[in-house]
This record gives sequence, structure tokens and C-alpha cells, in this order.
Amino acid sequence: MAIEPLAIGVCSWSLQVTSVPELTGFLKRLGIDVVQIACGDPHHASWSEAEAMPAAAKSAGFRMSGAMLGFPGEDYTTPQTIEKTGGFGDSATRPERLERFKWGLARTKELGLTDIMLHAGFIPEVGSPDRKSFLDTLSQVGDLARSAGVIVAFETGQESAALLRRTLDDLKSPNLKVNFDPANMLLYDKDDPLAVLDLLAPDIRSVHVKDANRTKVKGTWGEEVPLGQGQTNTKGFIKALKRIGYRGSLCIEREVGTQEERFRDIQYGVRFLRECLAEG
Repeated sequence: MAIEPLAIGVCSWSLQVTSVPELTGFLKRLGIDVVQIACGDPHHASWSEAEAMPAAAKSAGFRMSGAMLGFPGEDYTTPQTIEKTGGFGDSATRPERLERFKWGLARTKELGLTDIMLHAGFIPEVGSPDRKSFLDTLSQVGDLARSAGVIVAFETGQESAALLRRTLDDLKSPNLKVNFDPANMLLYDKDDPLAVLDLLAPDIRSVHVKDANRTKVKGTWGEEVPLGQGQTNTKGFIKALKRIGYRGSLCIEREVGTQEERFRDIQYGVRFLRECLAEG
């Protein structure tokens, strides 16, 4: 089933669900049917259905905007731990993570989807001795995705938008795009998301909608907060997405709190986004 432009959805892992029926129940309570679905692994949003999850999801009646891949061993305790363990940043784990990525591509196809999102890791700056090998790995990611007929959207946040723009331009891979998360830019203490939206606009394939406040202590996480209560300017973000002609869905992400607290915040977020969209 096609998904209309700017349809409100949710990220499955934000609901901390472990089965497709549980996800279906939460979606019904939220009054929405669009979801960005976690591929599933033992360390990130696993599914009790295991390898049968794609078939269960396709028959559940909800609509999926794309898949999300997390890597075993990623540690988000601090910005420093995720810099060491995130995505393809550690050269020692790249071979196994490329294999995991191949698995993610296969699962994306099994789900009947064309898009997969992931954190590439902390992209080395231009001039860094680590940059070439990192970009070589991302080039392999693009080639594998192209062969599978899948688009890969890198989440924003760890690097500046200017560095991500330069990296995409250097790679010149038609299958590497952007999953724009405005709150991540604040959580990682990087850009003002609205100020850099146009820079990445040509390659924005999907978005996560969440809110945050920038950290007051350098080197520590910012604070994630419910939609409309932080510095992201969600209303302005939605208007800007309309202005640049974004046609994807708006998937709410919430990554703090108990399952029920997350649900309440996402439920509020759905209402808040509907108000934002109604304002034009």
C-alpha cells in the first residue's frame, strides 16, 4: 500500500515492541498505520518471530516506510562510546558489519521495502588519514545496495551537515541518501537543523521526528524531550519540509523512558504533528 506524502508514522523500536502483534496493537492505539520497522538483532529491537518477522509484518495490515538496521556492539552510553563503536567507524569491525549489512538488505527485500536506514558512524573529516578507508567502506555499502535495488539513508547527527554533504558528493553513489533527524544534530551538539536543511535537501529520503535540547556541557549528550518542548522547532521543521518538497513520511522517534512513557509521548507527538500539518 502506498504511503501519502507527510504521513505520520512511528519508529517501531521507540515502542520497544518484541512482536508484530504487539506493534499492531500500539499502532491501533495511536490511530496511525505507518511504521519504520527495525530489521531486528539481539542487541537492537529483536523480534520474537525471528526470521518469520517479514512475513508477519507484511500480513499485519500496517504500512512500512522503510527498515532500520542497528549493529551488535553499538554503545550509546556517551558520545565517546558511540564514536568508537558506531556504524563502520571501527576498521576492525567493518568486515562483520558489512556482512550484517548484507543481511539487512536481504531482510529489507523480504519486507517488500526499498529503503534501509542506519548510522554510518562518525565520518572522518576531509584530510584525516582515516577518511579514505572509511569512504571505501561506504562505497561498498552503496555498491551492495545498488545491486540489491535498495536505497540506504544515513542518519544525520554525528557529523556536520557540511561534512555529510561533502561525503555524499565524494562518493557519488545514487543509492546513498539521508535520513534527516533534526534532534540528533542537537543531541550530538552539531548544527542548527533548520539552518542546514537546504544543504542536504536534494538527498533527504526520510526523516525522524523527535525533539531535543542542546547540551550545556561539551562532550555530553543533549537532552531528548517530547515534540514541541525542545529547541528543534518542530513546527518550523515541518514547514521547511513542505517548502523543499519533501514527500516522505514523518516517523516519530522517542528513545528515553519506559515503554508506557514512550507511548504517551508518541501519542502526544501524533496530535502535535497533526496540528503542525494543519497549520500549513
